[in-house]
Amino acid sequence: MHSQTDRPAPALLIEGAQVILPDRMQHCSVRLEDGVITGLDVPRDGAQLIDARGLILAPAMIDIHGDAFERQLMPRPDVFFPLDLALLESDRQLAGNGIATAYHALTLSWEPGLRSVERGEQVLDQLTALAPRLRIDNRLQLRWETFCFEARPLIARALTSAQVPALAFNDHTSMAVLHPDTPLQSRPFDHDPGFPVTDMTSAAFAQKMSARALRSGLSREDYVQLITRIWQRRPEVPAAIDTMAQLGRAAGAPMLSHDDTQLKTRQFYRDRGARISEFPMRVEVAQAARDAGDFIVFGAPNVVRGTSHIGSPSAAAMVQQGLCDILASDYFYPAMLAAVARLRADAVAPLPALWQLVSQSPARALGLQDRGRIEAGARADIVLLDWPEGASPAPLLTLSAGRIAHAGRSFGV
Repeated sequence: MHSQTDRPAPALLIEGAQVILPDRMQHCSVRLEDGVITGLDVPRDGAQLIDARGLILAPAMIDIHGDAFERQLMPRPDVFFPLDLALLESDRQLAGNGIATAYHALTLSWEPGLRSVERGEQVLDQLTALAPRLRIDNRLQLRWETFCFEARPLIARALTSAQVPALAFNDHTSMAVLHPDTPLQSRPFDHDPGFPVTDMTSAAFAQKMSARALRSGLSREDYVQLITRIWQRRPEVPAAIDTMAQLGRAAGAPMLSHDDTQLKTRQFYRDRGARISEFPMRVEVAQAARDAGDFIVFGAPNVVRGTSHIGSPSAAAMVQQGLCDILASDYFYPAMLAAVARLRADAVAPLPALWQLVSQSPARALGLQDRGRIEAGARADIVLLDWPEGASPAPLLTLSAGRIAHAGRSFGV
């Protein structure tokens, strides 16, 4: 679902920038042609010149999980805008933030409204139709709510597409009905027979469901009745997960588990082929993922804000402890670059190592072997940054497969 055009991208030579390479910073020229990096410090050979003196050149960022596009789809509760308008705007925002590959975290839920299966089908079809007009590589993370059996045909169809989506296993249903005496971060394995369930007939539970009901376009009472009916599916959920995981493995889809709280949870999904732990909610779970060689994802907004908005581990601390491989935009596209800047300012690690959190590591986790680094033969997904010492960075130029996706000023191309 990436942008395509009949007009080939011009050959370019970017000179004068300080370049973020996989293991070091280096002043060198970078040549691009036919959407690929063709060499470092090689002859100009007729390429157009981009003067990048005083700037930093980096691999464009890869967002493994971003749901900020939902704000373009539904900027206010139950207020929807045309899908093409919303997705084109999300594409522009991504390019403007230096992101050239984005996996839209498309929630497929039993809820009506924004996160319904019907809406998911529309997004999938619209992204396909818009592909020739999109500036960056727009892909999908199928964020499957495991109680939503209605989504299975859509997931099966999406997994057969040329650009295989990622498949994430979410269980916000069990989280929603968790007894209030049990902290979210320490809840048991979701399929534990002794899982502590709240009283779904109580006024407190109805109040808790208010925001979800608003998002779904239902009254609070109707939403409570719906989730109560859906909860009755619980005995069938493990078998449904097994079936979808088998489809994901057969398609070669990268698979993730979401909000793991127990070692048993991580092991359950690892056994089914999900080798990415997305937003683990306890340090012990992140450590278990690291010990098993899984990829570990945390939210970039967590780094920027200095804390998780729901009380999960500090992402900055996880980076420092070697328990975070990937930073995702989560709900705010600018957070990826801002998180790297904050970690750099705090001297957590050298910039090349920090940049891997938003480029090479997500590329590896997602099986995108052609991007995420600046070297000969790699896809020409790059970003030029205006990054004065001690100031916040700003993307000035984003190239996707060598084509201009965003330009904050004229570079003569």
